[in-house]
Amino acid sequence: MAEQSTLNQTGLLEITYYTDPLCCWSWAFEPQWRRLLYELKGKVKYRYCMAGLLPGWNNYNDSVNSVTRPIQMGPVWMHAKELSGMPIEQNIWITDPPSSSYPACIAVKCAAFQSLRAEEHFLRMLREAVMMQGENISKEEVLFSLAEKLEAADAEFKVTKFKEDVKSDRAVEALRKDLQEVQYHNITRFPALVVRNKNNKGVLISGYRPYSVLLDPIKQMIEVKQSKRINPKKYKDHWPFITERELAEIA
Repeated sequence: MAEQSTLNQTGLLEITYYTDPLCCWSWAFEPQWRRLLYELKGKVKYRYCMAGLLPGWNNYNDSVNSVTRPIQMGPVWMHAKELSGMPIEQNIWITDPPSSSYPACIAVKCAAFQSLRAEEHFLRMLREAVMMQGENISKEEVLFSLAEKLEAADAEFKVTKFKEDVKSDRAVEALRKDLQEVQYHNITRFPALVVRNKNNKGVLISGYRPYSVLLDPIKQMIEVKQSKRINPKKYKDHWPFITERELAEIA
């Protein structure tokens, strides 16, 4: 956490979110993350860093969850589903298991080349596709189909540029830099947030955690005025798509 911030001149809170489109715990964390962004509107700047959790299945070994084969990932996703209440289609690891998370990570970087809005929207679309619809986001045709849907929803996003970027060295290099950053900070548990204040004081918050627990270290860095009640209609209007569990987070 030693590098100098490029954002803290503003006096805002800066968050780097280390995640992966295939990370079930990041999907489980969406209700808390979205509420945090909503309640800290105007006080936070953030960016995403891709973790590349699944390079491929050759020699893959998740010793924490005892996963070496795709079929063993199902119970991990089922656990995230039960603990978080978020909808998760764990059967994909039987029916059509993703071969790697790298293609989806690269695709997120390509969306980011166009705008933060496109990056965030596309990352969410990837999560919904794999977690809720059981789509294999390691396949190029799935990535391109989602990009076309994003173009239909965002007039500034250009799918032709996206398709060119996906096959470029620039995209591979962007992911490589993200992976280096993850390694540099020795972040091994996801989701993970590195939060910095205007004095560049930083804290690492890693793993799935309830909103109140997530907020505790942030309150020590910036004043947080929690809404007594968040208007559900305004909250739904704020996000392109929202699950029942995400709505329940603000109840």
